[in-house]
Amino acid sequence: MPDSVTADQLDPEAAAELRTLPSDLAEAVARLLVAAGTTEDAGIAFGYAKKARDLAARVGVVRETCAIAAYQAADWNTALAEFRAARRLTGRVSYLPLMADCERALGRLDRALDLVNSQEASTADQQTRIELRIVESGIRRDQGLPEAAVVALQVPELTGRTRPALTRLYYAYADALLHAARADEAREWFGRAAEADTDGETDAAERCDELDDISVDDLELPAQSADELPGADDERADGHDGTGDAGHA
Repeated sequence: MPDSVTADQLDPEAAAELRTLPSDLAEAVARLLVAAGTTEDAGIAFGYAKKARDLAARVGVVRETCAIAAYQAADWNTALAEFRAARRLTGRVSYLPLMADCERALGRLDRALDLVNSQEASTADQQTRIELRIVESGIRRDQGLPEAAVVALQVPELTGRTRPALTRLYYAYADALLHAARADEAREWFGRAAEADTDGETDAAERCDELDDISVDDLELPAQSADELPGADDERADGHDGTGDAGHA
């Protein structure tokens, strides 16, 4: 682990959960959590998270970090097990969208939908409910139901003013519309996502440009040959080839 990684870099709320550990152990675990959250290589980050779990498996934030690291490393089974452990320890329902997405990645669409439509999901905060709708939209696309994927995202938040907190919703809705062959509407919602995305976290602006380029290409007419020009048949009927009379005596 780099020497630049220190325990005091850990989020204060997460650090508070480590206070039940002996001080030396808490510092070691904190450094591992920081490293797991800041290392770009998903496999190495997962390695740090697993070491933290081995040292403090009964701490909720440790299991949460391990779950997220496993998710980012596409180890869906491990991620699901760690999210379940974190949920038991913390009681948080905010893990449900990621748990449902793990089930989706494992091809267990019915189980994923059970989580999306669970009683706990209905009591979740707004952001968690939106994330669950995004996962549901992906499930419907996996099922070959593109219009159902659009409907899954038609939540009241779409009708309000544009807000950065809803960037992922706008983007997912635009993507669902595009997969449902509704390109004009998709262009509008990618534009809204780009407007909301003040931190540049998505490629919404680029997707807008791509759709604009497609629209321009559709409007361009193919080049016409001389035989296709208006009046060509009349000229041939008169004995002319369409090049004019210059050069003839």
